[in-house]
Amino acid sequence: YEAVVPHWFYCKVTDSRERWVPFSAQDSERLEEAHGAGKEQDDVVVPTSGGRYDVRLRTRQRVAVYWEEEVSEVRRCTWFYKGDKDNKYIPYSESFSEELEEAYMIAVTLDEWKKKLESPNREVIILHNPKLMVHYHPVASSDDWVSTPTEQGRPRTVKRGVENIAVEIPSGEPLQIDHLVFVVHGIGPACDIRFRSIVQCVNDFRNVSLSMLQAHFKKAQEQQQVGRVEFLPVNWHSSLHSTGVDVDLERITLPSINRLRHFINDTILDVFFYNSSTYCQTIVDTVASEMNRLHRLFLQRNPQYGRPLTGWGREPNMHRSKLVSRKHDPFWICSQGSRTTSSMRGIEEVKEILRKLELSEYCDVFEKEKMDRQALFLCTETNLKEMGIPLGPRMKILHYLSSKTEMKQHRDCVPSKPQHPLLSQVSANYPQLDYKPTIFFAFGSPIGMFLTVRGVKRIDPNYSLPTCKGFFNIFHPFDPVAYRIEPMIVPELEFEPMLLPHHKGRKRMHLELKEGLTRMSVDLKNNLLGSLRVAWQSFTRAPVPALEAGGAEAEAEAEAGTEKQPDTKPEEPPAAVKEETPLINVGRLNGGNRIDYVLQEKPIESFNEYLFALQGHLCYWESEDTVLLVLKEIYQTQGITLDQPLPGSQ
Repeated sequence: YEAVVPHWFYCKVTDSRERWVPFSAQDSERLEEAHGAGKEQDDVVVPTSGGRYDVRLRTRQRVAVYWEEEVSEVRRCTWFYKGDKDNKYIPYSESFSEELEEAYMIAVTLDEWKKKLESPNREVIILHNPKLMVHYHPVASSDDWVSTPTEQGRPRTVKRGVENIAVEIPSGEPLQIDHLVFVVHGIGPACDIRFRSIVQCVNDFRNVSLSMLQAHFKKAQEQQQVGRVEFLPVNWHSSLHSTGVDVDLERITLPSINRLRHFINDTILDVFFYNSSTYCQTIVDTVASEMNRLHRLFLQRNPQYGRPLTGWGREPNMHRSKLVSRKHDPFWICSQGSRTTSSMRGIEEVKEILRKLELSEYCDVFEKEKMDRQALFLCTETNLKEMGIPLGPRMKILHYLSSKTEMKQHRDCVPSKPQHPLLSQVSANYPQLDYKPTIFFAFGSPIGMFLTVRGVKRIDPNYSLPTCKGFFNIFHPFDPVAYRIEPMIVPELEFEPMLLPHHKGRKRMHLELKEGLTRMSVDLKNNLLGSLRVAWQSFTRAPVPALEAGGAEAEAEAEAGTEKQPDTKPEEPPAAVKEETPLINVGRLNGGNRIDYVLQEKPIESFNEYLFALQGHLCYWESEDTVLLVLKEIYQTQGITLDQPLPGSQ
């Protein structure tokens, strides 16, 4: 007899259906170690799933750390039986598993089988031999008052030990966290075509990233240069719809087509909320406060972490790119610089004003008082007097301030051109982040559209996000919500977005076939036109002179004349077929590198663009190509590259 090796499971409830999921081998060992040490008396908390969930041993509960989620039941499992509906194995309770193990030990030791046990649900389990153990449903006799468990009904298989059941046990995630990425969702509570939440979709994205790290950063992993990237979801939708706006909308919503109207209220209206100054402020505050909260909590749980963070978001992302950040270097969105940077810029503006007024000798006084532009316009004569400014300079400064204030008031009173309320510029106070993001990835984002409808026709090539060095706009070619950014920076040029390399190192076969056929048709067309020209020239050639001596010279001149004709130039292949893409200067928004990246559509998607349009907007969560680009750009900031460079990548 050998004691059974336990494995820890947790119960996941989806649509009122229970499913028992095994912990990773790494997490199960930690839980078993804490259990064996007898620490359950103190309600020890064991972090699992990369630190995103805590398991409370004494209460057998699994609790989410970074977001709100229902508590899951946890079991130390040794015995299992096959369920009725999906034929998946379900663990017995810990107490009954101990009874089964004790009966099994006696049967093996004494070699006495046919043991019959009764479960707490009055179900019968019979141990026929080590390889045949069955579980019977309770079937009562005609007299319910004296019913006893019987061996009637359909038997279910019983297994001992997790190694004897068909279940995939993950090995676990690397302990070392190299980078932190905040993921901000788009409109609505559902994030994919299966109507899953942001937490579930980010879990898929994280799992794909782990497989891509193993496939493309194997050398760096072997040298322990690479651990993993942590992705944390940022949920703002629930906070927005908990303000009471749903109750107000319910009162004015028509009763017909109820499900469609509910979907519109819950999803589409988020766009209008964003264009409302009231609710836009709520969205911005929620995103910033949630990201700061997650960042603080992450640092508390991972004090050894000291690397940058990233972030990415989906439609609409305008407010995220305006958030101000400071302190640590995370990878998220970025914007107008840190508090220190903005205050220094304000002091420089005050110095410029003093130089205009020929009062440069007082710059040190204003800098000592940390007087920026906003504070300067709040100054009174008494304040300037307390700072030691003489009467003459005081009058100059006060006259300048009053003149600027009057100009502003006059400008505010002048009636402007009427604008559509939904397309006008939304005013919001953008809070600061507690860190400086490094890269911003936009997936299927309409940032370009929002900028255009708000009157921004062109982005200055010299513009860059002050606290964020990288900006990537990634989209599927059939995504109906995505818009490009690069044409707003260089509108005078027409060029294609960068084709995102396939994660296996080549273009998809149907795209290569399409380009090959296009190249072949161009070559055939050029050859055919060349043959027609030669035939036409033979008919239209000048008659041969009678003199024999000059015949050769005349023929040579005739051939030279036909070669000089401009219409003999062969047709150039289209841009899609050219092998080399010319270098294009797209400004400093992404450090001089390309910004727009387009995914390669799948072969089945190329048959009908409209049919796969919705799927095109929801495909990013499980796209290996997208994940690999994110990992490649993140680890390049650390000086770590792919094992094998992908063709066509920058």
